[in-house]
Amino acid sequence: MRGVIERYAAYLPVDASTPRVTLGEGSTPLVRSSRIGPSLGLTNLYFKYEGLNPTGSFKDRGMAVAVAKAIESGAPTLLCASTGNTSASAAAYAAHYGLRALVVMPAGGVAAGKVAQALAYGATIVPVRASFDQALRLVRQLGELPGTALVNSINPYRLEGQKTAAFEIVEELGKSPQRVFIPVGNAGNITAYWRGFGEFQGRTGGRCPRMHGAQAEGAAPLVRGKPVARPRTAASAIRIGNPASWASAIAARDESGGSIEAVSDGQILAAHRRLSAEEGLLVEPASAAGVALLIAKVARREVQADETIVCILTGQGLKDPKAMTRGLSVPPAVEPTLEAVRRAIRSGIL
Repeated sequence: MRGVIERYAAYLPVDASTPRVTLGEGSTPLVRSSRIGPSLGLTNLYFKYEGLNPTGSFKDRGMAVAVAKAIESGAPTLLCASTGNTSASAAAYAAHYGLRALVVMPAGGVAAGKVAQALAYGATIVPVRASFDQALRLVRQLGELPGTALVNSINPYRLEGQKTAAFEIVEELGKSPQRVFIPVGNAGNITAYWRGFGEFQGRTGGRCPRMHGAQAEGAAPLVRGKPVARPRTAASAIRIGNPASWASAIAARDESGGSIEAVSDGQILAAHRRLSAEEGLLVEPASAAGVALLIAKVARREVQADETIVCILTGQGLKDPKAMTRGLSVPPAVEPTLEAVRRAIRSGIL
């Protein structure tokens, strides 16, 4: 089982003494669009499906490297604030390597599937009546205690692991795409992808893509240019009002000639539904933010039909079952006869 450390050690801050921590993260599929792209008039649209990482999100890439360095330093406790995916990832790697995971999360602000994951993996969870940003401030202070490793994206090793997704995209396509659309919450991922494209292409001489970050309208501090005190959005994974990687995300935008823009919850949920119904890709709402932004930019004629475009789908849909089933219902039961079933089909019940 080769994880990101084993595959990309030459690009990572590791040496022979660094544990090759892995749960099999990375090597996620780059899926060519079969329906959404053609409907938008795009000939080369792809989805990087990060929901197939071990705990169902992109966080596992960075967590593998962060946990390896924590073990290397002798820290027995992993500590994080989380809107859900980081907690699930930290808890899983902690369980596998005999470490303790301590999670501080906003009470009532985390999708049920993610809370269930962290609990199942044995994490110690402390819900606080606060936002993610306040929770992160608390764990920054806790992280000063001996024997702890803070594994949020402010940990530089997290971004080092996350940049490997950019490597995989270049390997799969044989070059960088021309545009990448990506959800932006704490802004570590857009930072990591930009770093990854730059490092990989720096060795091969290729061009880097334009980076397009998508924030939810109710949680769009990078778009507004100032922190949002009470971020609001149905896309809980990006419900963050003061991103830790603010400056580096703006640098990724500006250096790549890209953009960071806001999309509404309605746009996000519409894209979320289209990904499952038209592409067979089940994602959590935040994952669809980049797709929603792409759809908006196509409508404004800001994207060329023949450009190679990759949308990053950051997390698996089963993490947020409430969002996944919004507006859906199981049809009423019918009698177990062939005629009853036929009537149901004809009437459109089934």
